[in-house]
Amino acid sequence: MTTSNESLQAWVDEIAALTKPDRIHWCDGSDDEYQDLIDHMLDIGDLIRLNENFENCYLHRSDPSDVARVEHLTFVCSRDEDDAGPNNHWMAPDEARAKMNGLFTGCMKGRTMYVIPYCMGPIDSPYSRCGVEITDSAYVAANMKLMTRMGDAALARIEKDDKFVRGLHSIGELDPDRRFIMHFPEELEIQSFGSGYGGNALLGKKCHALRIASWQARQEGWLAEHMLIVEIESPEGEKHYLAAAFPSACGKTNLAMLIPPESHAGWKVRTIGDDIAWLHLDANGQLRAINPEAGYFGVVPGTNEQTNRNANQMIQSDTIFTNVAVTATNEPWWEDKTTGTPAIDWKGNPYAAENGPAAHPNSRFTVSAQQNPTWSPLADDPAGVPISAIIFGGRRRELAPLVYQAKDWAHGVLVGAGVASETTAAATGKVGIVRRDPMAMKPFCGYNFADYWGHWLGFSNRSEKLPQMFHVNWFRRDQSGRFLWPGFGDNLRVLRWIIDRCENRVDAVETPIGYLPRAEDIDVEGLQMEANDMATLLSVDAAKWREEMNSIGEYLEEFGERVPQKLLQEHRKVLDSLG
Repeated sequence: MTTSNESLQAWVDEIAALTKPDRIHWCDGSDDEYQDLIDHMLDIGDLIRLNENFENCYLHRSDPSDVARVEHLTFVCSRDEDDAGPNNHWMAPDEARAKMNGLFTGCMKGRTMYVIPYCMGPIDSPYSRCGVEITDSAYVAANMKLMTRMGDAALARIEKDDKFVRGLHSIGELDPDRRFIMHFPEELEIQSFGSGYGGNALLGKKCHALRIASWQARQEGWLAEHMLIVEIESPEGEKHYLAAAFPSACGKTNLAMLIPPESHAGWKVRTIGDDIAWLHLDANGQLRAINPEAGYFGVVPGTNEQTNRNANQMIQSDTIFTNVAVTATNEPWWEDKTTGTPAIDWKGNPYAAENGPAAHPNSRFTVSAQQNPTWSPLADDPAGVPISAIIFGGRRRELAPLVYQAKDWAHGVLVGAGVASETTAAATGKVGIVRRDPMAMKPFCGYNFADYWGHWLGFSNRSEKLPQMFHVNWFRRDQSGRFLWPGFGDNLRVLRWIIDRCENRVDAVETPIGYLPRAEDIDVEGLQMEANDMATLLSVDAAKWREEMNSIGEYLEEFGERVPQKLLQEHRKVLDSLG
């Protein structure tokens, strides 16, 4: 198979000459091809077939050194270092290309080179963007089938539009000392070597859909964000679409697939997307969102019938698991799974508790979004969905209230810029450290955060119909470490208040940090909460918030003179009002 697109064919020929594969396979995206990939990986031992109770499910074990994003080895190679900003590692493009050419030379000898045309977003949507990933990993090709609209239809759009993001990947030798992920935003190009792990190897995901797309979005006037998209329908049939940005492993998937509590009969929640949102203003000034992905690459530990029934149900079949444990009967197992006992750990060794968790804390599932019981067909709507509210959040033990509303768009940008969360196992490094993670985009923004905030602020000049902005914190604890809010399905109670605020149905209490609910406007009927819990959840400690705002100010200073004056004015306004 070849293509009628001359630039694509020339690039494939160039990469083949560089990497010297034994054969080239153009992926068509068919079910038969997917099964061939699975069978091949079973034959060579890259996959293990799981118990028949998990129909068409497989386990992949990655190298123990290759289990998470490697942010310290991820570079944005813009021509001007200041365009990458302090939020990114930068390497000069010529230096980066020389380094990567040395790694890629001859790296696919004895291997198959897979050419994967894919579309991020509905094939016919004007908001979608296409890419092509070249890889020597059958695991990547199979995952891209589940994660994107991959194959012939995507190739047809590429041939029509003559525009695509170029992604080159090789697992190399899986040597941590020969592992790099390079982004060349001006050329819409990605090069990744030495890793087989999801975000480092599935180039349509974080590399394209966030780092490169955020650069594209700034040039073209839209937003590429690390956000879920969820539909909330009331018993009366009123529908609202919310976009929410949380750092990895802070509950995005759970919120995107929220199960209404028994107390909320008649409420319905449907999933548009669990991780990434592309947001565009339509001709009427309404901000509309599409989910560029077609599948989920989710963190599996903690998933069970109680915490996330929908996610638990959808991964019972047709799923690729990565780095989970298995039972003696070869069923997948992970921490907080309510059935089974681990026998073999994620490394393939007999399980022993003293050796650590049975499943890696960042173990994953890859599955088609359409297996989600609450998947919304609107995820395939070329027009996207109209966003009523944008929600920011993080994992904070104290300080941040359960929910508060920004006073206006500019204040909301400050709220987003100040997001902080405790680190998780989704990235290499220490766990439990609070770090600043603006809009949950710190690992993913493909250019200088100062310019990114300016781009966000500019939307207020383009529309009078922008969504309201909020901040939530499901993770507030008391002095003994007890969670004050039940979370999970009961988060719908907070989303109801957010929707009521968007519809001007309830008042709020104005504070220096934003508008907070009146206690009586959050429905807590049936919750087992102690007397002072809600008061604590809705409290604002002025002294601690002065410390927080000073910390945010110090963070903004790291970006120097490029920080928009409007953002600094908003920061000063909040700080002054705290006294």
